[in-house]
Amino acid sequence: MRHRIADVRNRWLARPSVRSFLGTIWPFRLIARRQARRLFDISAGFVYSRVLMTCLELDWFAQLRHGPVALAELADKADLNVDAAERLMLAACALDLMEPRGHGQFALGPLGAALIGDEGIAAMATHHRMFYTDMADTLALLRDRSNTQLARYWAYATSDSPASLSPTDVSDYTELMAASQPMIAEQVLTTFKFGGFSHLVDVGGGKGAFASAVGARYPSLRLSVLDLPAVVARIPDDANIQAIGGSFLETAIPESADIVSLVRILHDHDDETVLGLLSNLRRNIGENATLVIAEPMAEPRGAEPMGEAFFGFYLWAMGSGRARNQSEIDAMLVEAGFAPSRRLKTPVPLICSVLLTNPV
Repeated sequence: MRHRIADVRNRWLARPSVRSFLGTIWPFRLIARRQARRLFDISAGFVYSRVLMTCLELDWFAQLRHGPVALAELADKADLNVDAAERLMLAACALDLMEPRGHGQFALGPLGAALIGDEGIAAMATHHRMFYTDMADTLALLRDRSNTQLARYWAYATSDSPASLSPTDVSDYTELMAASQPMIAEQVLTTFKFGGFSHLVDVGGGKGAFASAVGARYPSLRLSVLDLPAVVARIPDDANIQAIGGSFLETAIPESADIVSLVRILHDHDDETVLGLLSNLRRNIGENATLVIAEPMAEPRGAEPMGEAFFGFYLWAMGSGRARNQSEIDAMLVEAGFAPSRRLKTPVPLICSVLLTNPV
């Protein structure tokens, strides 16, 4: 019945005369305006992204970090004439990245201030240049994703032997993940308390950014990171983190680990790999240990397009993985020998959700 009602709605809304009539009625006029705005934002999204990336490329956010700057000065440093700089600046103001301060000066807007306060956001925005290149011909990408920029960047995603990747192969993406990890760690640490545990193993933990963030909050917690040999070699010597080089499909977890974390790992991999990872953890994890999963989900409340629209295509271009909902993850957890997960509320579900589970 719900689908039939939706079909009738769509047939009516497809008629220009009906849309015109509804536009004269106050409640429907508000709905029509909201839908028009959403459709326009979908069409203009690429332009908005390019405005952001151009401001990053010109280093405007850093130049405005300490207060307003004259547009003429910004234009001169960017090798732009004032008219061109003004066109970009006004676009950035319309997106709340910048704001005018009078007398030809501009300052950071609310979104620009948030961006400059988190290096990870800026790093990811700059990184997305490769994604946009892969998406330039979306139909071609859907037909053949064998040679994308993202697949080459995330070398482990399509490699037949990830453990043999060289330090050069992993350096760029390892640094990117480390830069973007603080915003994830904040979500997890706000949501879940690591007190009472003695040994954390962060599986796929890169150069230890997440483990270090947990350790800074819980200094008595022993820390280990399991990742590819070339990746864990980048863990700083002073990080006080045990490096475990290997494959998360085969390498054993230390018996002393009473808490294991998977932070932005599952969605990067196809179902077969995820099930292999979870099964390996189950073989090695203690009966009383806790598994923490922090993931961008397929259906983040209030940000539904992030899952299937953004991550769906990002992971397609990357060549591996997909965004999943809790039920899909639970099905693999149960098959691997874990209990169905318990979902914790994170402050910003768009960034990640947190699931907890234990062996059964």
